[in-house]
Amino acid sequence: MSHYFMEDKSLEHDIKKIDYDYAGNKFVFTTDAGIFSKDRIDYATDILLRTIPVLSGSLLDMGCGYGCIGIVLAKTYSLRLTQTDVNPLAIDLTKKNCVENGVDSAVIKSDCFDNISDSFDTIIINPPIHAGKAVTYKMYEDSLWHLNIGGKLYIVTLKKHGAESTYVKLKDTFGNCEILYKKKGHYVFCCTKS
Repeated sequence: MSHYFMEDKSLEHDIKKIDYDYAGNKFVFTTDAGIFSKDRIDYATDILLRTIPVLSGSLLDMGCGYGCIGIVLAKTYSLRLTQTDVNPLAIDLTKKNCVENGVDSAVIKSDCFDNISDSFDTIIINPPIHAGKAVTYKMYEDSLWHLNIGGKLYIVTLKKHGAESTYVKLKDTFGNCEILYKKKGHYVFCCTKS
């Protein structure tokens, strides 16, 4: 079975263009088969983007897919952007979408934080739920060590995907976890490194 967090060279291409408006900016994203939410901006991603407060400094878009979250936020707030994904197709699409949307980014192929050495002011994750809790929980734990003091981790998840256990894990890991959004089964969490 093929998943967006794996490389599957057997998939036939299905290239699409997605338009997205955010804070007065118009974005266009190229997507393809084998990438999460290739037909439209994922509803949870849109909620996450519209819930996050104004950002500054450096941003890591972990598990970036075709790059939507990082590109939108970096262009809107002039952030120093790093994007990473384990899927080589996602990396290629992110690089293409950065160019198409006029955003500079360090785009790195990495299994979670394996190839990431820097620390950041903000890390954002729309977690790959189907990769399992061992993977997503390790992302949360490792985020703590890759945030600057006072830095924030933002996560969007769904009640049906274990939002309540995610909240407990984040609170245990960071010592804090704020619920920024909770509606119709969608949650946006924010943790701060103290």
